[in-house]
Formats: sequence, structure tokens, C-alpha cells
Amino acid sequence: MAQPIFLLTVTPHPLPSTPPPVSHQQRLALIEQARKAVLDTRAPQTPPLLAPWVERSWRRCLELGFEPRHHIAFDAVATSTMRHAIEANQPLLRAAAPVIQSLSRAMAHTRYFAILTDARGLVIDVNGPVDRHNPQASSIARVGVDLSERAVGTTAIGTTLAELQPVWLHRGEHFYDDTSVYSCAGAPIWGPDGQCVGMLDLTGVNVIEQPALKHLVTQSARSIENALAMARPHRLLLCLNWPGRVHGDDSDGLVCVDADGNVTALNRPAAEMLGVVPGLSPGHCSELFAVPVETLFDAARAQRGPVEVPLWSGLRLSVLAQLNQGGERTPVHGAGHGVPLKDVETALIRKAVEEARGNVKEAARALGISRATVYRKLGAPRSSRG
Repeated sequence: MAQPIFLLTVTPHPLPSTPPPVSHQQRLALIEQARKAVLDTRAPQTPPLLAPWVERSWRRCLELGFEPRHHIAFDAVATSTMRHAIEANQPLLRAAAPVIQSLSRAMAHTRYFAILTDARGLVIDVNGPVDRHNPQASSIARVGVDLSERAVGTTAIGTTLAELQPVWLHRGEHFYDDTSVYSCAGAPIWGPDGQCVGMLDLTGVNVIEQPALKHLVTQSARSIENALAMARPHRLLLCLNWPGRVHGDDSDGLVCVDADGNVTALNRPAAEMLGVVPGLSPGHCSELFAVPVETLFDAARAQRGPVEVPLWSGLRLSVLAQLNQGGERTPVHGAGHGVPLKDVETALIRKAVEEARGNVKEAARALGISRATVYRKLGAPRSSRG
């Protein structure tokens, strides 16, 4: 007797479809709907497609008694206040200068420009194609203007400093009607002590929306952070990454160590890898790594390349230890009179880093070599002279 055959029919569930791209006009219409819901009717629920940081900023502005239709003036602070801000932020300005020059090349022909502020939102530097004949551009692109949230409402600058995260805002996502002509990306800049020291902003006036600038400004802020850390006095530089990861880009953790093994600076990735709470002193190397600090100095002198180092937590990190020559410059003249070629090469690399104001990435680009090569060459012990 033949066995019955059972057929199982499976009806496949349709795969989730990717939402169709939103056109520029649709995007502006959605922003306008959000403005009516939150700013006009004060609806308690979040409108669709409104970034949460935008809504939070809008509601903070409403709590301050701001009204979207009120006109605002981009006022500059007193000259003495501006002068103090410039003087107090010299390390930030030096670290940011070569980075901003690099990102300006990435934004060529987009009509966006860069604004650097301190931690309060006060403009301390402007760079890029600012149309000084356009009052909407020239009014904000001025050193000394207060662009904090309390001064001008929702902007990438104020929102970045309030939320302490990278943001992107387009046109009507700004709070005031007067600021709805701007499109801007912003990212906070963290100092070597784990505190926010300022922010970097990329702004355009009546320009095409460029959400990719959020990635660019975030990467640029990280480069500035690394330059700030590298500028701190140190005898040993530790480049950190997880085992299996390649060293040599801005995702590396950077730890600066003095001759006694005390940590003088570390960037945010290093703080996260090592579990250092922002704002607290990281202390001595031996409190972070489960090896004597002499082991790290020996690895740098021997140029061993990345080595796996245990942490007290039980985790392990790949550490590239590099000696810092203390800013001493090896004379490059007389290369044919007994100065080893390695010394000449190291001096040229060190000079390029100095001219790039500590920005290793910029120096490497100028020399046509990799960042890893710069770290390796500067970490090599000085050769004896012939």
C-alpha cells in the first residue's frame, strides 16, 4: 500500500522593504510638520523623522521662553572676554589648525565653512569660504560671537555642547525662523583630561543638505583630540587597540606617559579601553596595565612593534610603545659629515610633525608616508653619531 504524501506549503513573509529615499522637498515638508507639532501646538509626542536631539533642544528653548518667530542678533561678547577666550584656548587652536585645513579640502565646492568654538559656544576660529557679502554668513562666522543654545537657540553648536554628541541639523531643524537658512554638522572635542573643551562645526547657508558632514566633523574632532593629547609633555607614547586590530589611525587609544611612568594625557578611546572615568586622574601606568612600566619602556627601546599587554581587569590590549625624543631636534645640515641617515630621516619627520603642530596624520600626508611609519620612526632611539 502506497504511503500518503504530505505536502507542506510555506508562505514566505515578505522581506522588509527599504523605505524609499526622501526628496529634499519631502524632507523640508516633514521638518515643517514637526515644527507645527512641537513649536506651534506644543504636542507632547515626537513627530516622525525628527532627530531626538533636535526635539530635546527645541523643548529646552521653549522652557527658556524663546519664541521661534522672534528675531535674533548674533552678538559678539566684550573684547576682553573674547581676548581671554582666545588666550585660554591656544592649545585647542594649535591642535585644530592643521585639521581644519585638511577638512576644508574635503568640503571644497560645497560652500560649507568651519567654525571652532570653546566649551561655552564662543567662536574662537573660522575657516573656509565665508561669503562676507551675505549677512546670514558673515553674522555667525565671526570670532567672538556667542552661538550657544542660550544665545541663539537650536544650532549644531548649541546642541552639540548640550548633548555632547555629534549632530546634524538642516534648515528648519534650527529653532528660530531666522536660522532656518543654515545646515550644519557639529561634534564635541574632548580634552586629554576627559572634559569637553569645545566643538567643531561645519555650516552652510542655503546649501544642499550634506548629512555625510556629520561623519567628517566627527573624524576631524577626533584628530584634534589626538593632537591635544600628543601635545602634552611625555616620554613614552602608547598606542592602544584590541588584539587583531591594525594600529595607525584615529581609532587608536593614545596614552602619554612621563619618565616616571605617570600618565600625562590620554584620548577618549584610550579612556574607554582602560575604563578611566572622564575627569579623574588616570594615575600611574602600573594602575592601568598589569605589567611593570619598565616593560613598556623596554618594548619601545627595542622597537618590538605591537605587543599584547594584560590589564588588571583580565582583558588584553595590543600596545605599540614609542619613545618620544622630548622635542629635541637633530640637525639636518651636514648630512655628508658623519650624521647617520637614520638621524637625518628622523629629524625630517619630527620637523614635519612640528610644522603640523603635532598632527601626525597631517605630517604623514605631507611626507607621503603612513601614520604608523611616523610613530615608528619617532619612537626609534637616537643613533650614535659617527
